[in-house]
Amino acid sequence: MIVQKYRDMLGMKSVIREISGYATERGKEIGYENVFDYSLGNPSVPVPERFNKVIKELLDTREPIALHGYSPSHGLPEVREKIAAYLSGRFGLPYEMEDIFMTSGAAGSIAHAVRAVAEQGDEIITFAPYFPEYGPYIADTGAVLKVVPADTESFQINFEAFASMCNEKTAAVLINTPNNPSGIVYSTKTIEKLAEILKEKEEQFGHPIYIISDEPYREIVFEGVDAPCVSRIYDNTLMCYSFSKSLSIPGERIGYVAVNPNCRDAALIVDMCTQISRGIGHNCPSSLIQLAVAEMLEETSELSVYETNMNILYKELTALGFTCVKPGGTFYIFPKAPIEDAKKFCKDALKYDLCLVPSDTFGCPGYFRMAYCIQTEKVERSLEAIRKIARDYGM
Repeated sequence: MIVQKYRDMLGMKSVIREISGYATERGKEIGYENVFDYSLGNPSVPVPERFNKVIKELLDTREPIALHGYSPSHGLPEVREKIAAYLSGRFGLPYEMEDIFMTSGAAGSIAHAVRAVAEQGDEIITFAPYFPEYGPYIADTGAVLKVVPADTESFQINFEAFASMCNEKTAAVLINTPNNPSGIVYSTKTIEKLAEILKEKEEQFGHPIYIISDEPYREIVFEGVDAPCVSRIYDNTLMCYSFSKSLSIPGERIGYVAVNPNCRDAALIVDMCTQISRGIGHNCPSSLIQLAVAEMLEETSELSVYETNMNILYKELTALGFTCVKPGGTFYIFPKAPIEDAKKFCKDALKYDLCLVPSDTFGCPGYFRMAYCIQTEKVERSLEAIRKIARDYGM
């Protein structure tokens, strides 16, 4: 028989993917350039030109077996060495090759990190608004996802609710900064307060509580924004990184887990990840792409367009009367809908070919997400559609 759990999940498809699919189909009717598709967080800036040159050089100079064969379970040693050296130089922590585990993107990183520190019946805490795929990520481990309600004034952490939610079952805290969907970056003060509480709770409960730090947007931080390295502030941190957004290569599915060298049981965790791979199939990511990103650690795509787009949208939305906390990074903005039913608002926006994502699945009802990783000229053309839906609601 087929497995009922996954059959049931067919009725719980990603609303983001559904709206993106609608936008694609609508584009076939009126031209996709006329659909203001703010649904999917797919980078809109090109991969750095040098990335393609690096791949071509690898193809021309490396032995085919080295390029296209299996990598070791941990990832290619020369790649892990380069990543460790880069992180050490940038963040001042003594990372070594043994602290790095290569993965198929941030999703693969989280899949390994969660299984390394939590098991059946344990609890993992995250903070609303949060990426909805955390739900199935955690559920499939046997652990339980607990969601701290949002502090909608700032979208920093609601510490009072968090402290009351921690208990002896708390194994880890899963954070995402810069944050999808809010675009907010947790400040140094926020991370220091989180670390302080976790240290108190570790002592109270007699076991480590890890931070799993989901960081695919680490390089998309806007001018003047305080964006601390979580691992520098809290020792028991597992950094989950992806090159998808920094290099605009989400389809290549490459990232890593970097275990803080000062982390409890640091020497075991990366080796444990190789065994976790045996059970979940997230093993041995592309050797060619590992080698390519290892040559691009100091580089990114031209990411400044995202701040340009954010400023255009933030100015227009707030001028129209939308309540919105200004993003500090990513390519998302998270305004409050003019009615409590954000699903209805987003559905109404479709008549202007304006594709927005309602916030219910982000754990923060009454808002909507806009992924502004689209061309700036299209952002500017979308403003009239935003004005029209705002007028419909008396704004």
